[in-house]
Amino acid sequence: MLAPMRFQGFSVEWVWRFFLLRAVFYLDAKRGSKKSAANYWPTFGKFMSRIGNKAVEIPDKVKVNIDEKGAVSVEGPKGKLDWKLPRQIRASVKDSRISVIREAETRSVKALHGLSRSLVHNMVQGVSEGFTKQLEIEGVGFKAAVQGSTLNLSLGFSHPVPFSIPKDIKITVAENTKITVQGVDKKLVGQVAADIRRFYPPEPYKGKGVRYAGEQIRRKVGKTVQ
Repeated sequence: MLAPMRFQGFSVEWVWRFFLLRAVFYLDAKRGSKKSAANYWPTFGKFMSRIGNKAVEIPDKVKVNIDEKGAVSVEGPKGKLDWKLPRQIRASVKDSRISVIREAETRSVKALHGLSRSLVHNMVQGVSEGFTKQLEIEGVGFKAAVQGSTLNLSLGFSHPVPFSIPKDIKITVAENTKITVQGVDKKLVGQVAADIRRFYPPEPYKGKGVRYAGEQIRRKVGKTVQ
């Protein structure tokens, strides 16, 4: 009879300690409601960010300027891009390399460290080489044509679908069914391609619609009359 009582006392003590620890964490998170609750989780040691600590190489004919407030300006043969670093993230230029560092060890700042380095790398690559996204149109009578600053799409509707081409985007059409989207901003290029695809996403039965080049569509078998 003595052993079960000791076990029961031990379990009650363990639950009580866990409850106190959880209550303290809840109060601390509630006091800092303006900050992310993820910052209150402990981080054990300074783990390195393999992406964030990797320097960004600056190619020839590309100029990079970073001021004290974290504003990043990149200019190259393809164009110019501007962006501002998040708080507690700093960058510097030395020996044709961009180094990105973080000033805190919270979980959110660690996540922004690698993200900021990737965005800066995309800026450098965009002004030097540019980004390209290709689309394909599948369907009988489906076609596309560029007229001035408008992309006209014929997708089987009773009317053509016009799409206004953004300022920093170049769209070309080959063979009436192959659309190429080019630009210096990777995010904008991907967004424009996604907007064009959204007019008629590929359907699974006949495969008609607008798809990314090389995109695999899972086909379905239609109903048959028995």
